[in-house]
Amino acid sequence: MLKQVFGTAIIFSTSAAFAGTVSTNGDDLIINTKGGLEVKTTNGDYRVKLGGRIQYDYNYAELNGKADEDTFDIRRARLYVAGDVKDWSYKVQYNVGDNNGGTPEDVYIRYNGWGKAAKITIGKQKEPFGLEALISSKDISFLERSAFSEAYAPGRNKGIQFSGAQGDVTYAIGAFDEGDSNADDDFALTARATYAPIHTDNSVVHFGVAYSDRANDVSMAGLELATASGPFHVQAEYFDAELGNTDLDGFYLEAGWVITGEQRPYKGGKFKRVKPNNNSGAIELVLRYEDGDGKHSDIELGTTDATAYGVGVNWYLNNVVKLGLNYTEGEDQLSNDEGSEFRARIQLAF
Repeated sequence: MLKQVFGTAIIFSTSAAFAGTVSTNGDDLIINTKGGLEVKTTNGDYRVKLGGRIQYDYNYAELNGKADEDTFDIRRARLYVAGDVKDWSYKVQYNVGDNNGGTPEDVYIRYNGWGKAAKITIGKQKEPFGLEALISSKDISFLERSAFSEAYAPGRNKGIQFSGAQGDVTYAIGAFDEGDSNADDDFALTARATYAPIHTDNSVVHFGVAYSDRANDVSMAGLELATASGPFHVQAEYFDAELGNTDLDGFYLEAGWVITGEQRPYKGGKFKRVKPNNNSGAIELVLRYEDGDGKHSDIELGTTDATAYGVGVNWYLNNVVKLGLNYTEGEDQLSNDEGSEFRARIQLAF
């Protein structure tokens, strides 16, 4: 697959270097190179976009003062093609990294004929659960999601989802095949709704709720609260899960300050990554506190009840390249084990 991708890139680059005129036998075309390569017809009926991301990390982690990890790693390497065919759209995204190369991420078809108020998406996609989980990995402020998003958010599964937006209200509900469940009925029903009572050019206040009923007598609920005002932003989520007779819960609180003055964009019930206003880039400082039952594997504690504190800095060199540093440490409330992680990342997203 990589040979095909690079071969196509070489052919495209060579052709571009020697081509004098580009013409079509159909509608006029618009070519956009802001974030990937996008080609669309002037009437908007047809569009195709190529893009992807590479995240290369250095990770050093300790458990009870002893080094547990000390590695360089391709955290994510993904390529995608997405587009529109009149009232329909599609996306196919694949991992091409070392650890999970060749695995499909998003593979879906969407009907948009009813406008923003209602869309139907069929295929492998993210289930609508959790603010942090639904923000793209290239747009989150911390380099890794919280222990609770990792533990409770269902992630991607095959299914059908009905979603839409009306003003500052969004909703989504879908039925999904859990696939790897051992239950006779392995379908999940997941729903999310958000509302932004304040949404101006300079500030936003966001509320969200989500619920998922799953196989093996599992149910989960989530509450979201977030706000942004100028260069400052805060978000928090609380999760509660019932696994048969076991009740688990946890929350995180995260705050950020873009010291160069840029805002964190918000659209459709989600936040996007900071876009710098000048050639020197944008710098963001972030803090996070986590408490409860979650997947605390990043700090080597595993799935347990723990508390953790994290601090980070991001340098958005431009709209494509980001450099990030995070340090997190925490304590297992059951065993009193202590864990920590230092992570550095260079990201290129296009």
